[in-house]
Amino acid sequence: MRTGRSLWETFPAPRVPYGPLKKNISVDVLIIGAGITGALVADALVDEGFKVAIADTRGPAKGSTTASTALVQYECDTPLIRLGKQIGKRDAVRAWRRSRLAVDSIGARLESLGLKDMARRNSLYLAGDLLDSDALMQEHHARLAAGLASRHLDRKALRERFGLSRSAALLSHGNLTINPREATLALLKSACTRNVEIFSPCEIVDIDAGSRGVTATAANGEHIRCKNLILAAGYEFPDSVRVRGHEIVSTWVIATVPQKRPAWPEQCLIWEASEKYLYLRTTSDGRIICGGEDEDFSSAEKRDALLSRKTRALQRKLSRMIPSADARVEFAWTGSFGTTPTGLPKIGSVPGMPHCWAALGYGGNGTTFAQIAADVIRGALTNRPDTDADLYRL
Repeated sequence: MRTGRSLWETFPAPRVPYGPLKKNISVDVLIIGAGITGALVADALVDEGFKVAIADTRGPAKGSTTASTALVQYECDTPLIRLGKQIGKRDAVRAWRRSRLAVDSIGARLESLGLKDMARRNSLYLAGDLLDSDALMQEHHARLAAGLASRHLDRKALRERFGLSRSAALLSHGNLTINPREATLALLKSACTRNVEIFSPCEIVDIDAGSRGVTATAANGEHIRCKNLILAAGYEFPDSVRVRGHEIVSTWVIATVPQKRPAWPEQCLIWEASEKYLYLRTTSDGRIICGGEDEDFSSAEKRDALLSRKTRALQRKLSRMIPSADARVEFAWTGSFGTTPTGLPKIGSVPGMPHCWAALGYGGNGTTFAQIAADVIRGALTNRPDTDADLYRL
């Protein structure tokens, strides 16, 4: 799922109790995956009184979550004006507004857990080959019409305020930066204090879904019987879960040495309105995280072989965008993630598998969409259907 040395593995994080599955058990809900999605879903369901267990092959927060750059934004990969052409203006506005609410929910929950490595940040969306300066103005107007705060910066204003050389940019407000490993483990630790059990290493090798419930079989032959099963394992899904349009792509990330001074004014999140966009953020210890160079393939061997070349490419792009930055790299890693044609995730019941639910196709909004998955699945299991569930169904 990922390779290289992730920055997040060097930070201290909460300890979470877990161990192997040694006997057959029965629970209300089994969640497969102990990453950020599984943690948020467990956090939501245990609050509703469900008896929850989590199974993970690697261990808590040891999969794709630790490869995340954790720019927690409500802006979707697909611009609002383009998404409107794909799914209709009304539904596009609903999707963007829901993402806005999800970011607020994440911030509130992590603040309640006392997370130290979290900050509120504005986002700067630079004109690129997907949206030029004229199209960016259209995007600005569409956001304002949807009630989403946006400020348009022309070339002069962008240079004067941020020192960046682009034809235009949009400034949005209220996004987050987090340490994804710390956040996931804090959520799991909280869930464990409310009787959630985490089994790992625990590879689920068979799922038998019937009208009365689900039986998940582990590699060691033990069984977990549950009323509902949630697949929250990133892109590692059973072959029986087939979703049209869902693809796996690869991405690369670098983290620089700590900077001697703030890398750019206001330390906002920076990303581009481009097909293969560059994205940047700063960290609590003064580093720059820079990611991008995405490729449309899922081969881990091919992806890993490109790590050195992609690291140099990201260094060059960072130096061009922020000439004053110290672009020496201390951490570099690569990973894979799922995408969909609309940029929206796939969340809902799995066709042909009664009582089974899935969440996949997160693109660049992994944490934001994980919160939406928690909301949608909670609504389904409590017979309080989420009003936006139809936007994401498989």
